[in-house]
Amino acid sequence: MATYDGLFSALGLSDWCARGAGEGGAPMSMADLVSQSRGESGQEVSWWDTPFPSLDALHDSCDAIPQSRDLTLGLEQGFLAIEDEMSIVLDPLTQPLSVALRNALWLFTETPWWIMMPVLALLVLVVSRSVKLVGFVFFTIALLAFIDHYNYAMQTLAIIFTCAVICVILGVPIGIAMSRRNSVQKAIIPILDMLQTLPPFVYLIPLIFLFSVTEPKLYGIAIILYAIVPVIRLTDLGIRLVDKEVIEAADAFGMTPRQKLYGVQIPLALPNIMAGVNQTIMMSLAMVVIASLVSAPGLGVLVLRGIRNLELGVGLISGLGIVLLAVILDRVTKAALQRINKAQN
Repeated sequence: MATYDGLFSALGLSDWCARGAGEGGAPMSMADLVSQSRGESGQEVSWWDTPFPSLDALHDSCDAIPQSRDLTLGLEQGFLAIEDEMSIVLDPLTQPLSVALRNALWLFTETPWWIMMPVLALLVLVVSRSVKLVGFVFFTIALLAFIDHYNYAMQTLAIIFTCAVICVILGVPIGIAMSRRNSVQKAIIPILDMLQTLPPFVYLIPLIFLFSVTEPKLYGIAIILYAIVPVIRLTDLGIRLVDKEVIEAADAFGMTPRQKLYGVQIPLALPNIMAGVNQTIMMSLAMVVIASLVSAPGLGVLVLRGIRNLELGVGLISGLGIVLLAVILDRVTKAALQRINKAQN
């Protein structure tokens, strides 16, 4: 006798429950098979061990009630039913992302090292104006090249560069729109909360069904969705934190809303925006490693290889390379942020 048999009998639903018997449904779980083999199916359950009236517990007493596995199966079938229509709409919209990632990977990997390394050093010098930081970056990339990890490092940098630029291009306007209208902020905040709390692996599940594993946009979309949240939030926060007296002074001078935005609000919010860019780059790097599960190239592939084949050295060395890249990107963006703060002060 199941736990809730008496409840359905008291409610007069015994006949309705009996109709669901023999209609198939989900296969028997391992726990049910074990209990049945032990002859425990007919044992009475004490009040102390009364299970919560979940779908599975109610199904034991009433076959007409679906199981939890039926619910997840229905969700999967519903998604598969609209998969083709979603792919038809999303494929053309996301194809430019695949093109951008392919071109970035080609540029970073096919450019000779004796050109790429000085260009990166020059870029760091322009951004940070720090000779020490330039030396550190040059030494780090040279070290990765010395241990034959140069191509993997360049692939990782290409993906991060492309996805971070797209995050900034999309995230800053969204943050500006949120700062200008409270209704837009209230509508977008729940979406950002969901994106920020969703486990990284969950991003990959629907994308695997929608796009081919050979398409770069598969991991590109996952990285962008995971990393775009900080730049949106901090752009919104930075513009909202602009001193109201400064805004009143701009109004007194007769500035239009567009002039206030580009001439006052964005320059004063730039430190917060740059902090958001820094966090976006760091989160992109973290997601690149996870995206190696769906064919994302770079150092994450070596980490995955070390896990799969139990190659301790490969995993540790590639992990160290990822740490070095993270330090480089963090130091460069923070140096740019310090320059902006000094200029404003």
